[in-house]
Amino acid sequence: MIALWIILGVIVLIVLMVIGIYNSLVQMRVGVQNAWSQIDVQLKRRHDLIPNLVETAKGYITHERGTLEAVIKARQMAVDASGIKDKLAAENMLTSTLRSLFAVSENYPNLKADQTMMRLMEELTTTENKIGFSRQFYNDEVGRYNASLQVFPNNMIAGQFSFKAADFFQLEDAAERKAPEVKF
Repeated sequence: MIALWIILGVIVLIVLMVIGIYNSLVQMRVGVQNAWSQIDVQLKRRHDLIPNLVETAKGYITHERGTLEAVIKARQMAVDASGIKDKLAAENMLTSTLRSLFAVSENYPNLKADQTMMRLMEELTTTENKIGFSRQFYNDEVGRYNASLQVFPNNMIAGQFSFKAADFFQLEDAAERKAPEVKF
């Protein structure tokens, strides 16, 4: 009879351990999803600022329609992207086209002095910083989550319940590791 109680106690202990590990993994996965949503919020803010930036620049930049169209196209691609890898590629393209717009705007002193343009550029710079912090937080959450999937006994539970490692938010081009430089 004592052996039966010991076996039942061990089974209950194992079940409680599995439940605890499962709940912990779920909480970490939700943390990763929340961190991604924080990036998404900042990317949305960035996407919302760009049309105003382009409209302001349109009045001054008369010979650079290709640059403005590239920014608009890249923004739309970024808005339409889904999944971390697609969003990363689209955001990298958007950052590149914004750099082109900033470089072109250097040739237009009136544009550089425009108060609306200066305010938009300041907001965009602030947003870029927030995106950077959000990416860092996301990657921290992904690192904790992925590490918890790999340690014993979590790896056994994670495998049984189909927990998958999350992707880090990484930049492919070293030049894109910097925020766009704004000189107005």
